[in-house]
Amino acid sequence: MSNLISMQSPLHHFNLAAMAAVADDSKSVWANEIPLLGYISLRGNQQNAAFITAVKNAIGVAIPTQPCTMEYASWGSILWLAPDEWLIVCERAQRPELQSKLERELSEIHAQVVDNSGGFTSVVVQGRNADEVLQHCTVYDLHKLSANKVVGSTFGKASVFLHRLDEGYCLIFRRSFADYIWRYLERSALPYGFGITKQS
Repeated sequence: MSNLISMQSPLHHFNLAAMAAVADDSKSVWANEIPLLGYISLRGNQQNAAFITAVKNAIGVAIPTQPCTMEYASWGSILWLAPDEWLIVCERAQRPELQSKLERELSEIHAQVVDNSGGFTSVVVQGRNADEVLQHCTVYDLHKLSANKVVGSTFGKASVFLHRLDEGYCLIFRRSFADYIWRYLERSALPYGFGITKQS
């Protein structure tokens, strides 16, 4: 039973797919969950050149070492969370191979690689009033959120990791916060016109 629950979106009870539509000008804020992605927590010493090299050999991209930055790869993205911690985000089907490569390359190096796919989910928020709505929800000044930057911030009484997309924003947060964060977002966006966008 626990396996089945972990494979469900934490927002499945909102039945978002049934309400989804192509984003247009009829609403000024559009959002939806990107469910069931793969999330790998990586810990290690970024001052250790062997660690940096091993990770790049495994995933094909250098991990970001500057605070609050992220890097993109063909398979997804890697987010800097702390001087010794990163979050790798990918399609769920790609997670086993990426994790296996990391574990193999790091087998002789002090590091930690953990599948955290059951612990996180992501929501995209876009539209002409996305900035205003999110500013109601978080204390972080969104004008300071440049491309390739990721920040941890409050979202009401919960917490999220936040970064920009080509159009809009991505929120990454613990599954246990999902119901609260979605309801908070929906309530904040309703005065602007709120829609559920179809995911490609």
